[in-house]
Amino acid sequence: MAIRDWFITAPNVNQARPESSVDVAAALAPLNTMNTLSSYLLTPATATRDEAMAVPTIARARNIIAASIASIPLHIIDDNGEEIYPPRVINQPDKRVTGYSVYSFIVEDLLFYGVAYLQITEYYADTFRIRDCQRIAPDRVQIITNAMATEITGYRVDGQVVPNQGIGSLAVFNGIDEGILNRAGRTIKAAFALEKAATIYAQEPYPTMVLKSSGTALPADRIRALLDSWKTSRAQRSTAFLNADIELQSVGYDPKSLQLNEAREQVATELCRAIGLPAYFADANSGSSMTYSNANLARQSLFDFSLRNFARAIETRLSMPDFTPAGQQVRYDLDDYLRGSAKERAEVYEILNRIGAMTVEEIREEEDLIR
Repeated sequence: MAIRDWFITAPNVNQARPESSVDVAAALAPLNTMNTLSSYLLTPATATRDEAMAVPTIARARNIIAASIASIPLHIIDDNGEEIYPPRVINQPDKRVTGYSVYSFIVEDLLFYGVAYLQITEYYADTFRIRDCQRIAPDRVQIITNAMATEITGYRVDGQVVPNQGIGSLAVFNGIDEGILNRAGRTIKAAFALEKAATIYAQEPYPTMVLKSSGTALPADRIRALLDSWKTSRAQRSTAFLNADIELQSVGYDPKSLQLNEAREQVATELCRAIGLPAYFADANSGSSMTYSNANLARQSLFDFSLRNFARAIETRLSMPDFTPAGQQVRYDLDDYLRGSAKERAEVYEILNRIGAMTVEEIREEEDLIR
């Protein structure tokens, strides 16, 4: 009899589960942070995703971190160190879209909110392991806790309670903190305000101006027409002419007096610190640079200090029993990402071949030279 591979679209409560299966999603989860309560306890210190992505430094940092991790393939290794070809759900959780897209947003959710969610849409009938799922944005999810608010007992998606196991349940990816929208919300809001100020000064690059009439009081429609005419004229020429009964007064400061550029650069550096990304990757520090000679070391540093936390959160969650059988672990294949230059690889291959650790055929296969 062939191996059974039946797929179901709805849980069967009467069907016996194999003893080896574990309902990871159904287990009680500790409430480590208050980030998932943000929909109830939203404060001015919490920023939104729209505010964050409107700041160029955060947008660039997000794209660097998310794109780097999403581009690295995942593989499975057993207890003997042997590599096992992973099922499709590992590198492509949602069969409708690419795995690159799904994992980009999984990493973003971990960065912004400290938690990410996949909702199960299909699972294997014989093992009850996940076969297909879809990403759910954290701002659509609300938690249900016990009376002491110390453990999560369930979830709501868009206000509707979802099951704790089977189709519709959530596979939760937990990060290491509450996410930068909560942890660095004030800094993000400051950066967003500076971007708005820069936009205002770009549209009208002058201090706030007041046109004061020393004659008769003007009606509202005449005032609007005068201001519109003034704005249009300033966009066309810098020289202005005022009648004897109109006086120009300046209020506030110009961008130079406000040190707007310096403030934006300082906040950009602080955001890189909050994210954990070296400032030169986001071009947030004009005094630092990355050259070709240290590019490989920079890539290693990027993974060690910025990417590893997110990578481990994904690896360990995918290694749990509802995704992967016991005795197997999911790991990122970092060989291509961390590989050195052609010259460096050739030197390593030459040594390995000389001591008998690699054959010429293995070297050719490693370099994709075998067709």
